[in-house]
Amino acid sequence: MKRILAACFALLLLAAFAACGAKPEPVSEPEPDPVVTEAPEATEEPAPASKIDLPDGVYLAEFKTDSSMFHVNEANKGMGVLTVKDGRATIHISLVGKSILNLFLGLAEDAQKDGAKLLDPTTDSVTYDDGTTEEVYGFDVPVPVIGEEFDLALIGKKGKWYDHKVVVLNPVPQN
Repeated sequence: MKRILAACFALLLLAAFAACGAKPEPVSEPEPDPVVTEAPEATEEPAPASKIDLPDGVYLAEFKTDSSMFHVNEANKGMGVLTVKDGRATIHISLVGKSILNLFLGLAEDAQKDGAKLLDPTTDSVTYDDGTTEEVYGFDVPVPVIGEEFDLALIGKKGKWYDHKVVVLNPVPQN
């Protein structure tokens, strides 16, 4: 009996350790039931969720994503340049290469619709700690809110759109 209990306990421990090392699947929110009787009109540019409560100016801010494949270039240590004017904000981020071709403020599904306003890349030069430089793509991303997640879709060289959640945090004024 002790052997059976010991074996069961060992299996439970093994299962617990295996679960700790497993990567959790992203949780997706359930689709709401369609109740809309009229299709909403498409807009050229998404309106900000709320007015940015920062004085006009230039800030250094953190830009975090839900992905290890889509993030700010390590030369910039997770930071972007946030510009605020008249209650609206845009953050310029430099990525890790040139494989992301466009971004879209919103969901991938909406990015593929006619009239969707895609964000085009800039070519940025980043300098690493060892002194080497590299040209990468950068983007000017409209920021609807500071400190809360928002949707940002991307398309890469393979032509597939991906949804991501991003957040802009801790803006520090720059001189």
